[in-house]
Formats: sequence, C-alpha cells, structure tokens
Amino acid sequence: MGSVLGAWLFYGVGAVMGRERMRAIARRLPLVDIEDVDKAERWFRRYGYSAVFFGRMIPLSRSLISIPAGIERMPVWKFLLLTLAGSLIWNTVFVLAGFYLGENWHVVEQYAGILQKAVIAGVVLFVGWWVAAKVVRRRRRSVVS
Repeated sequence: MGSVLGAWLFYGVGAVMGRERMRAIARRLPLVDIEDVDKAERWFRRYGYSAVFFGRMIPLSRSLISIPAGIERMPVWKFLLLTLAGSLIWNTVFVLAGFYLGENWHVVEQYAGILQKAVIAGVVLFVGWWVAAKVVRRRRRSVVS
C-alpha cells in the first residue's frame, strides 16, 4: 500500500505542478540538464503504460516515473492499477525469496555482502563519471556562450 500511496503522491505533484513549473524547477537543480528532462518525458510518452508498470521494478525510476504520468494526466485508475500490479510483483519476489530462504539466509548473506560492495563501487564510479560529464558539458557551454 505504501508503494501505491507514494506513487500517487508523486503523480499528484506532476499533475498540480505541470510541465512548465517542473521544467523551471529542473533548470534550477544542480547537475540537471533540461535536455535530460525532455528525454525522460519523450520516453514516457513513447512507453506510457509500460513505463509505469515496469518502472515499479527499477530502483530510481520507481518513484520518478509517477511525475510524468501526472503531468501527462494519465487516467488515475489506470495509473493506480499498473502501479499496484508492478509493485505487487516486485514486492512479492522479495517476500517469497525471504520465505523460501528462511533459515538458510546466512548462506546467501555472505555472497550478498560481496555483491553489495561491488554494486556500491559501481554506483560510485557511475556517479563520479556522470558528475564529471555534467561539469565538462557546462564548462563547454559557458565557453561557447
């Protein structure tokens, strides 16, 4: 229920704020390019309902996909139904994994620690590259202007 209520809140933010206000906020955020916002919006327009459903299973997208759904005024009942279905599948996978692993969780835990460190290192490297790319792009724009 928390997943659905949170998504509905972000849907409402998108619906109330609208495209232009959301773009104005994005322009003021550091390291956010308006081109990226436009690209995300085009992606949503292209994949709409699928984006909402499958977006529930992708970590960062899970919350943010609700905003363009609200901006585009996707029918609320469809949005909530797709959000419920996607969240239900995602959460059920983790609940069932915990249930079936049960007493054997300690076996997985030793490998999970290694995997967790690898994922953290990958995310840190990606964020570092992403920030550096944004800074270089802004410097190039300011030199050209």
